[in-house]
Amino acid sequence: MNNRNKQQERKTLQQRQQILEKIRHEHAQQQTSYREQALKMFPWVCARCTREFNTKNVRELTVHHKDHNHDNNPGDGSNWELLCIYCHDEEHSREIQQQCELEQAEGISKPTLAHSPFAALKSKLNQRS
Repeated sequence: MNNRNKQQERKTLQQRQQILEKIRHEHAQQQTSYREQALKMFPWVCARCTREFNTKNVRELTVHHKDHNHDNNPGDGSNWELLCIYCHDEEHSREIQQQCELEQAEGISKPTLAHSPFAALKSKLNQRS
C-alpha cells in the first residue's frame, strides 16, 4: 500500500469516527432531554412493581416508550412510563418472546447464517503450532 492510500484510509477513518461521535452525542442529548422531562413529569415510582426511587437510586429508573418508538417523544409524556431497570428488561424480553411465538405460529423461519466465521480457525491454529 502506498503512502497516498494510507493517508486516504486515515482520512476516511477519521471522518467515520467524527460521524459516529456526532451520532452518539445527538443520541445522548435526545436521551437526556426526554429522560429529564419524564423525571420532572412523573413520580419516581416504577409503573410495574411500584418500587419507589430517590436521588440516590434514580439512575435505576428508566423511561420506557409504550409504543417502542424512541423517536415518539410527545411533550405531554403520553408515550412514556417510568420503569425500574428490572421491569424494563422484563418488558422488552416479553416483547421478543411474543414475536418469536408469533413467527413460530405463522411458520415463519428466519434465515440462518450461510457461513461460519470460525470454520477455518482450527486449521489456522494448527498452522501456528
